[in-house]
Amino acid sequence: MNFRLRRLVICLTGIALLVPAGAQSQSAPQAEVAAAKAATAKGLTAGEFFKNVTSSTLKGLTPSDFLGAMGVMTAAVGYDCSNCHPGAGTDKFDWVTDRIPQKKTARRMVEMVAAINKQNFSGAQQVTCWTCHHGLDLPTTSVALDKLYGEPNDEKRDIVATGQGVPPAAQILDQYIQAMGGAQKLSTLKSFIATGHSEGYAGLGGNAAFQIFAQAPDSRGMWINFPDHPDRGIGSWTYDGKAGWISQPRSLLGVWELTGSDLAGAKLDSVLAFPGQIKTAFPNWRVGQEDTLHDRAVYVVQGSGPGGLLGTFYFDKQSHLMLRYVRQTPSPVGRISIQQDFDDYRDVNGIKFPFKYSFLWLDGRFTATISDIKVNVPVQAAKFTKP
Repeated sequence: MNFRLRRLVICLTGIALLVPAGAQSQSAPQAEVAAAKAATAKGLTAGEFFKNVTSSTLKGLTPSDFLGAMGVMTAAVGYDCSNCHPGAGTDKFDWVTDRIPQKKTARRMVEMVAAINKQNFSGAQQVTCWTCHHGLDLPTTSVALDKLYGEPNDEKRDIVATGQGVPPAAQILDQYIQAMGGAQKLSTLKSFIATGHSEGYAGLGGNAAFQIFAQAPDSRGMWINFPDHPDRGIGSWTYDGKAGWISQPRSLLGVWELTGSDLAGAKLDSVLAFPGQIKTAFPNWRVGQEDTLHDRAVYVVQGSGPGGLLGTFYFDKQSHLMLRYVRQTPSPVGRISIQQDFDDYRDVNGIKFPFKYSFLWLDGRFTATISDIKVNVPVQAAKFTKP
């Protein structure tokens, strides 16, 4: 199993990383869940919530944002949780120990990155873990000639530079709204429930039942369960317009309240669930240079909001439908990215819906195929609240 799959198995939800303060390293999951619920209610920082978080750069984050930063770090160096936390992914874990040299090195590197940006870029984030590592635990120091004379580097900058000769953002967004059914028709969409199945790795239970549900203007949820593995329980991601939650029965914390950037991201996703609202999702918009995605010409439109929240959208120039949405939130070690690709758009009561979703994030990926969508149906309010 390669390191990407190992990291997916161990850290699928991005939340099984450290033991809460006050819990023993090998305590029962029920105790850890109780500790997590108590801690999130008190609004503790990561340094207060988790044991042995000593980095001055990280310990002031919310617990949710801290775990996102852990995902950035593991992705940047090609690790999984067990490289720094012995036994991660088993029932013999030790999240707190300092006997692993990699953990000590990581702490120094985090402070080094913060110092470089502060001393050389007035605090702006120009250098991150990924800048040097690119998936390697030890950065390379020489130019790879095959890459030098190979395909051009197509990595995109986070901040989209304003393009030349492109339409204004409002025009592109209006075209998208029209392609999805038109503003008037979209205004009648008050709720929907989409069901189908998701395709994941066999080690995670393989295929799963999948449901997305939403209630206007900004409540959204997603449930996943494995029919062939009922012991895995139901995984859920929910936002009720004010608070958001993740529930993963097999993870360390079980139930996790979203805070900080994670909460802002959940709100954004919930607003975007209703296409007619897209222009209200961000106060600021810009259009980048035209690009290609899956051999299709696309317009690239980026929105930016408070707290460094970014949303980058790729619209097919011909159909005006959204092909990709990348949501990014800040962390001290690099932006936390979540990418969704959309395909197989179909008409449902005069409104276009994608029937194929691809989700990629720092700790995993899966593809969801929708089999049925019902619009303007009752959705119980309890489905959006704390599990």
